[in-house]
Amino acid sequence: MTKIEKSLDSIKNEFSVFFDSKDKYIYLIELGKESSGLSENDKNTKTKIQGCTSQAWIVIKESNSYYNFFTDSDAMIVRGLLSLIGRVFNGSTKEEVLSIDPNIFLNKIGLDTVVSSQRTNGFGQALNKIHNKLKN
Repeated sequence: MTKIEKSLDSIKNEFSVFFDSKDKYIYLIELGKESSGLSENDKNTKTKIQGCTSQAWIVIKESNSYYNFFTDSDAMIVRGLLSLIGRVFNGSTKEEVLSIDPNIFLNKIGLDTVVSSQRTNGFGQALNKIHNKLKN
């Protein structure tokens, strides 16, 4: 099992203690509040996630062939969701990140049926932005 798969399983286990979707949303909001977010300078058109109903941004930094992902949003639920990207992918190589299908990320952590379709689409756009950036 890869580091990414272990991270996905760990997050799935965290959310599995909640039986009610409302409790999962509350936990996402808490994760959003704990997220350090981005500086105002990092919130620009280059880092903006298109297709997200709220304002959301992602910064991708590479160092010695390993990547780290920094996210922010003006909506706490989205901010919490986006923070999961860093938890799963930070410290990974391009190949490791690209090995995860953006369409199954939320399914792997058990949130695919909890998160609204609009937020699912926006989250998918964030993952697609990562894939497109790393492929080029």
